[in-house]
Amino acid sequence: MSYKFKKIAIKIGSNVLTQKDGTLDLPRMAALVDQIATLHNAGVEIILISSGAVASGKSELKLAKKLDSVSSRQLFSAVGQAKLINHYYELFRKHGIFCGQVLTTKENLGSRRHYLNQKNCMNTMIENKVIPIVNENDTISVTELMFTDNDELSGLIATMMDMQALIILSNVDGIYNGNPQEEGVSVISEVLPGKRNLSEYIQTSKSSFGRGGMQTKTNIAGKVADEGMEVIIANGKKENILPDLLDKQSSTICTRFVAATKEASSVKKWIAHSNDFAKGEIHVNAGAKEALLGNKATSVLFVGVTHIKGDFEKDDIVKIIDEKGIQVGVGKTQYESVKARQLIGKKGQRPLVHYDYLYLD
Repeated sequence: MSYKFKKIAIKIGSNVLTQKDGTLDLPRMAALVDQIATLHNAGVEIILISSGAVASGKSELKLAKKLDSVSSRQLFSAVGQAKLINHYYELFRKHGIFCGQVLTTKENLGSRRHYLNQKNCMNTMIENKVIPIVNENDTISVTELMFTDNDELSGLIATMMDMQALIILSNVDGIYNGNPQEEGVSVISEVLPGKRNLSEYIQTSKSSFGRGGMQTKTNIAGKVADEGMEVIIANGKKENILPDLLDKQSSTICTRFVAATKEASSVKKWIAHSNDFAKGEIHVNAGAKEALLGNKATSVLFVGVTHIKGDFEKDDIVKIIDEKGIQVGVGKTQYESVKARQLIGKKGQRPLVHYDYLYLD
């Protein structure tokens, strides 16, 4: 069978992989592995971003005393990740397929060198027909360095690996245009470029076992789609959901974020997901902001800079802030902060942030 995409990232949420009591839903897990194996054997390149480690470990351990949130997360994930990957390994082995574990942290992806090292690792796995199974390394993460959730991680991984589509599997059919419990409410089937703001439809409740909610999913989906990749939010508990979504004639109920026609460069994709790695702030005047947001490609020039906050080195990530304190973009600086401050307001200098290394919000 011919599928719509040949390179996909699949994110499976905790509420898909766990039952109401928090234990792993092994039949559901097996069904999803069967579907992934079908796609894999048809030549589809797949990266799996899987939640479920913390919930899995929590269901195993009965603690004698209450731990703080970070310590409990580290403990549960240490036990649960081993259990989770072992199940995946055995399930894929039944199909004659190997999988490999990739644990990462936000800090690991904060530098371009580490980012490319991780990309190379997963490319090697894929070239050798090994399915990468990615998860955040919660055993060493602390609160301020954690991804918002695996939705955020999946967006970064999908763009890093130049996938054609990101499929986010949840326990609902997609994004509804109202309260799903009310009559007449339906799933929004398509979200077009320039119309990504769905906040009026989103309920703020988070999933039972994960850290994120539908608002996070829509934010990530919109950003990734704007970088040139289709994003699909669908129900991972539906039978045969993955092959159905990739079928060119598919009528499966889901929410598709249509990809922007202009694809971002690989460097811009990395920068787009590097907001939390920023070491400083570049504040610009109204004229510079207008130029940056105009139709013509424009770099951040010193003549439009009003002041600089923070200390940073050359090639560090910095935020671009307007006169009202609102962020307009993020980029990689060509100067260290001491030298940059000396050049504020001057003409004829090479850009502080070149357009090729600038992502506008």
